[in-house]
Amino acid sequence: MDNRSSNTVWHRSTVTRNRRERQNGHKSVILWFTGLSGAGKSTLAHAVEERLHQLGYGTFVLDGDNVRHGLCRDLGFTDRDRRENIRRVAELAKLMLEAGIITLTAFISPFRAERELARNLVLPGDFIEIYCRCDLSICEERDVKGLYKKARQGQVSHFTGISSPYEVPEQPELAVATGTKSLEECVDQVLDFLRKRGIVGMAKPDAIP
Repeated sequence: MDNRSSNTVWHRSTVTRNRRERQNGHKSVILWFTGLSGAGKSTLAHAVEERLHQLGYGTFVLDGDNVRHGLCRDLGFTDRDRRENIRRVAELAKLMLEAGIITLTAFISPFRAERELARNLVLPGDFIEIYCRCDLSICEERDVKGLYKKARQGQVSHFTGISSPYEVPEQPELAVATGTKSLEECVDQVLDFLRKRGIVGMAKPDAIP
């Protein structure tokens, strides 16, 4: 049974995204970090946020593990649940885009179709896919959470890269070699890209440490 209401209407606010961006003093955008578990998505997203915050930009990171503690705590890791997880995050990221802030998401988001769903929710240029490129062997060596070992032993099902596929982005806006470059180099690469796109400058006039 479909319990969705047909009696809802989108309420348009008089405070628009453009007005929020002008008040904030910068453009809003979604930075979508994708890659295998252990590729460094969360580490890079938070490091980029730290740099942007120090420069005076309004930011927020939607982290895969954190979201599963609340918004998506009812979901597992089957392909269907992964898709629903990404759908919810994409819708939330869209709302945060309208709030006028730079939203960084760090999710494996293994399927191209779901990443395209997230991209198609917003206007061209509002969604920047950042592929954290890291060989599976390096991710397994890191294995910060011990999940690869458990997956190899059959203790964790539907594990991306082992028992569930990861579909590599075909044309991401940016690919960062998180498996071979230092964190600082990766952060610099992302910031340089954002500057070239005109999303950020060197610093906002009111930047604070």
